[in-house]
Amino acid sequence: MGENKNYALITGATEGIGYELAKLFARDGYNLIIVARHEDELKNKAAEFSKHNIDVITIAKDLFNRENAFALCAEVQSRNIHVDVLVNNAGQGVYGLFKDTELQRELEIVDLNIASTIILTKHFSKQMLARNYGKILNLASIAGKTPGPWQSVYHATKAFVYSFSESIRHELKENNITVTALLPGATDTDFFSKADMLQSAVVQDKSSLADPADVAKDGYDALMSGKDKIISGFKNKAMIGMSNILPDTAVAAMMDTQQKPADKQSDSKT
Repeated sequence: MGENKNYALITGATEGIGYELAKLFARDGYNLIIVARHEDELKNKAAEFSKHNIDVITIAKDLFNRENAFALCAEVQSRNIHVDVLVNNAGQGVYGLFKDTELQRELEIVDLNIASTIILTKHFSKQMLARNYGKILNLASIAGKTPGPWQSVYHATKAFVYSFSESIRHELKENNITVTALLPGATDTDFFSKADMLQSAVVQDKSSLADPADVAKDGYDALMSGKDKIISGFKNKAMIGMSNILPDTAVAAMMDTQQKPADKQSDSKT
């Protein structure tokens, strides 16, 4: 079956966009290495994906700790598996004004969103270089293209992921390795619950949230066609287009309105 028996490694593969991406890879016959924190959830999803007559390897690692990212690389290497597609999907945010948020939590998010992405990409891109083939999909976000009051650290980490992706894409382009950044907007996943931001205005308006299956399909198609990036959703494309021509101070004010708690919206009207 040629390429379709390659291995795809997906972090955060048991829920949300990562789960939907894993379904797409499984459907197309890719063997999977699925990574998440909880062994029971991994086993449940492995049983589901295995119905596609593929090999599914589960590895439970908490990538909030960068040492676990190194351990993940070592475990895959010890199994003598070549990863042909790397999907750095795992990521979280923290919600609140920077003066109020917990420093340790934010440092863990930097480790998850940035450090683990660097570690996995460094390790597996070197293997891809040795074989002169590979694909990498990094979950950036439209958050990485705008300032983000109420989510200042999260937006900054996603700005890193986007810039990093575009930079290494250029470095690797002569080696038959493509790097694609997926930039979704607000999506109907457990992200907001984990970030403690269910009270924010954007989440209160459920109609504004994208379907994770649609986001995953956009990312998968862009990855397979070798695109450098994809902003998922027309509304998000329009918003980023507008933010590109507005001063950053105006964009920050716009994002503040979207992200502050719904019960504080009236407070900002002066």
